[in-house]
Amino acid sequence: MANQTLDTFIREALNRGEKRERISTALIAAGWTQKEIDSALDDYAETDIGMAVPRPRPYVSAREAFLYLVLFILLGVVAWNLGSLLFALIDTAIPDALDNEYNYGLFYSPRDTQIRSAIAGLVVGGPLFAWLALHIRKQRRTNPAMQRSRVRKWLTYIALIIASCTLIGDAIGLVYSFLAGELSTRLLLKLLVVAFLAGGVFFYFIRDAEEGDKNDQKS
Repeated sequence: MANQTLDTFIREALNRGEKRERISTALIAAGWTQKEIDSALDDYAETDIGMAVPRPRPYVSAREAFLYLVLFILLGVVAWNLGSLLFALIDTAIPDALDNEYNYGLFYSPRDTQIRSAIAGLVVGGPLFAWLALHIRKQRRTNPAMQRSRVRKWLTYIALIIASCTLIGDAIGLVYSFLAGELSTRLLLKLLVVAFLAGGVFFYFIRDAEEGDKNDQKS
């Protein structure tokens, strides 16, 4: 592999005490691009011991991929069922004259079934999510290398994208309903529920992402 060849050359050159500028000049003359060279050189820290000292590198672990994927699935289960429960409670507290208690529409179940289903999802998913989140956080504290997991970083930013899009969509829906004169108390409460759930997910994962970035800078 070309990258492996480049890495081997740089490591051996640094071990012989060659300066980075001379290594870069020689590689450019050989046809390598500056971007490739800089990326490969960045894998080794600048020290005064006369040897190539590798920096910690991001990695992919099947076990951690499993843990983080299950965590994100459980997060979705908890958020969905909590939103469903709050929606049902809002509908119960502020009934709509056009509502039919036994027919919410083609894709909706009766309200009591919706409440039971949401509670069941929270009873099962909530403790599992809390336990797994605490388990992963504990492992990350005892093993700082987990901060460099590529899977964690990708899923964290995917969650941030989803939460951001949800918040933006919620804001657009709020403004649209206001302009159309359809901003009822019930609709406003439901929009606030969506904003609360998406905002909670966003701030949780933005803090996690910032934590990971700080650890990357320390590496």
